[in-house]
Amino acid sequence: MDTLVDSGVLIRLTLPGDPAYPEVRRAVRLLKSRGEKLIALTQNIAEFWNVCTRPAAVRGGYGLSVKDTARKLGLIENLVEIRPDSLAVFQEWKRLVVLHSVKGVQVHDARLVAGMTVYGIATLLTFNGADFKRYAGITIVRPLDVQ
Repeated sequence: MDTLVDSGVLIRLTLPGDPAYPEVRRAVRLLKSRGEKLIALTQNIAEFWNVCTRPAAVRGGYGLSVKDTARKLGLIENLVEIRPDSLAVFQEWKRLVVLHSVKGVQVHDARLVAGMTVYGIATLLTFNGADFKRYAGITIVRPLDVQ
């Protein structure tokens, strides 16, 4: 089974000092040991880069250098398969934002759901399950709940 790994999970997976690191690492190990394919979309990678390189003084930023962020991205690339955007993802995103009247920052979540739909991914590993409740057919799994 394929599982999309949300950006917040990817970030914490590369930051051993983060309080959620042990929980995320355990969840990823369990999923991989069961033969599940972990997927990230280019959208996740852009969000990862944004948060890692955003100044620490700015909301949610980690203030990492480009060099450190690139190294951490290399770790992610060894753990997950990264799938690209496509015209089909765009068309599904457009359908979703209109159907669900999505506004503001939530358009990014709709883009992830569009990618999941196009790539046939039903499960999302995330800390932010509430952000995806409006979308039918998605199974939300928190890292803590992976058994």
